Amino acid sequence: MFSHRTRWNREENRISRSLAELRAAGVPILDLARSNPTECGLLSDGLRLEQALMQPGLQRYQPDPRGVLDAREAVSRYYGELGVPLVAEDLILTSGTSEGYSFLFRLLCNPGDEVLIPSPGYPLFEFLADMCDVRLVRFPLVYDHGWQIDFTALASSTTERTRALVVVHPNNPTGQYVSLPEQGQLFEFCQRRGLALIADEVFLDFRLTEAHQYSFVPRNDVLTFAQSGLSKICGMPQMKLAWIVVSGPEVLKREALERLEIIADSYLSVGTQVQLAAGALLEMRHAFHVQAMGRIRGNLRALDEQLSRPTACARLVSEGGWTAVLRVPALQSDDDLAIALLKEREVHVHAGHFYDFAQPGYLVVSLIVPSAEFAEGVRRILEHFV
Repeated sequence: MFSHRTRWNREENRISRSLAELRAAGVPILDLARSNPTECGLLSDGLRLEQALMQPGLQRYQPDPRGVLDAREAVSRYYGELGVPLVAEDLILTSGTSEGYSFLFRLLCNPGDEVLIPSPGYPLFEFLADMCDVRLVRFPLVYDHGWQIDFTALASSTTERTRALVVVHPNNPTGQYVSLPEQGQLFEFCQRRGLALIADEVFLDFRLTEAHQYSFVPRNDVLTFAQSGLSKICGMPQMKLAWIVVSGPEVLKREALERLEIIADSYLSVGTQVQLAAGALLEMRHAFHVQAMGRIRGNLRALDEQLSRPTACARLVSEGGWTAVLRVPALQSDDDLAIALLKEREVHVHAGHFYDFAQPGYLVVSLIVPSAEFAEGVRRILEHFV
């Protein structure tokens, strides 16, 4: 009756069950796993948001499969402010990066083909790949005073069925940007093997170091798809507007855009209202960025201050994004530790295996949680190991 694509294990995991039971019992939980800005007090100016959405032309439906031109030009201006020249014709608008991944998997892969993804990494890829009949193959990121791509392991992960390589820039949750030397190696790697490169840049703007971080847009030597959207850039996950920037050799780029246009035309999923408001919404990103970076940097300072006292825990180096990775004593599985923190300390965190850490002893916390809650949650976590 149902396809094998959706034959997922839908049972709640032990952490989710424990969290639900404690909340049902009225236990106040400090939730350091929250990453939704609208639930963490990082809200847009309500009046400006309403005004942005009150655009003329809402009563007309004139769909463009690539996205309304004004919206694509607004995205081009955003990249221009980053110092990256971009023309609207190289953009495809989507309702979110998840839809963007689905478009790209369908564009690049036949059933059973493989896509390389980094590990640790965000778990959403599994579901998107299943729905597109794509097999994911992980390549490791290694930690040594910062995170790097293991190129030897990457090469050994590639087969004749490999069609594309995904990088997250910066990675979620490690906060690792792909350095310029690594970018060069990746382009050479993909060019030599005839692979497409998919760069997820949703956290690109949230740098924690002074070093400039370079977008994967544009490239001319390898077919490259860079993704981003309003969800993170503007802190507006409810607005459902994202994009794919296509670059690379002209013949391949043109063919990819034409095929993506047909895929997008089959769905026409992006609402007219948010497309007409795109320019105004992207202008609002500056105020959100100030709010978010103030929260992120403040929470990092509070975390590092508590870690400066005698403790068995440490924070791994992060260059950007909204999360921090804690290295903790591996005295039990990460699941058991997360449940113990819930039941004994009333703190919710992500266990490392949620992000595909290969070994136990890692916890992931969100840096956009309200400051007082974050500081108290960290205090309880560290107290657990005393």
